[in-house]
Amino acid sequence: MMRAESLSGALAKLVSPASPAVAAGRLPAIIWIASDEPLLALEAADQVRAAARQLGFTDRRVFHVERGFKLDALRHEANSLSLFASQQLLELRLAGKPTKELGEGLAALIPTLSDDTRLLVSSGRLERATTESTWFGQLERTGWMLSIAQVDRARLPAWIGERLSRAGQQADAQTLQLIAERVEGNLLAAEQEVRKLGLLFGPGPLPPVEVRAAVFDVARWDAFDLVDAALAGDAARALRCLQGLRAEGVAVPMVLWAVADAVRNLMRLSIAAQAGRPIAGAMRELRIWGERERLYPQALRRLERPILRSLLRACARVDRITKGLASGDDWQALEAVAMGLAGAPALALQADAALAT
Repeated sequence: MMRAESLSGALAKLVSPASPAVAAGRLPAIIWIASDEPLLALEAADQVRAAARQLGFTDRRVFHVERGFKLDALRHEANSLSLFASQQLLELRLAGKPTKELGEGLAALIPTLSDDTRLLVSSGRLERATTESTWFGQLERTGWMLSIAQVDRARLPAWIGERLSRAGQQADAQTLQLIAERVEGNLLAAEQEVRKLGLLFGPGPLPPVEVRAAVFDVARWDAFDLVDAALAGDAARALRCLQGLRAEGVAVPMVLWAVADAVRNLMRLSIAAQAGRPIAGAMRELRIWGERERLYPQALRRLERPILRSLLRACARVDRITKGLASGDDWQALEAVAMGLAGAPALALQADAALAT
């Protein structure tokens, strides 16, 4: 896979007058941009389109891969140039993950493309089963395959700072942290807020008080953001996530499922550790990957077995409240569980005690 940060340089070489690639007049046969972050995927695709125009690919056709899509339509377009352009860029936008049929079809199509036709594919993040498939390997040998990661919470302040610097603005660490908190999980809104600050204040250091008043709270979270914050022991962020989910109208059972699953995993890991089994192996069995390979052991060091039992019973109480089998406020009870998971176990014990009464 090509590194996302390498795209700009690679395209610049293609359009450079001194580049021999320009003499051939060619982009790679296929460029595939895979990302779950719409803003970053859009910006990367815009770079490709701009370079394509400079290289003479002025005609563009867009295909959306949805239910009923037939690859024959793409094949037909690839073999028929416009009367007004000699080179064309075809775009294929995937709503879901690529099927084996589509992938194998593209692998068969790409070698047949003339130098006058290039293909730009956009999709969500690709699973390992896809990137390790035979057809994907064939495409990778003939083009550029980019995987653009989402900007996680830890990197968000630096990302905002870099965007501000493009407009000649600077902000202190506390201000960057404030902006990150208010736009977390919503990178499109983050970019809009950065542009707004550029219009309001112009180049130079940003005034913290005025920025606080100017930046709207447009953060978006899902239940897994809540779990990650709680596992990390960040009670303040976990509470913001929970409040955001409630404000967005997310159903309690959906959030409870993610939280209870994390508590059950912690209990299983605790049992495995007590039995002398390596935690790393137990996490693989539970399909715990990525950043959570660090978060779960961290949480396990904070939460002893009695607390985990209390959290499980508190989860059961939330479930009973949502079903009308127990009295109480389901969001308040869920908050007690989340805070207990994040390192305020006294709240979980209180919820557990309430269940016994």
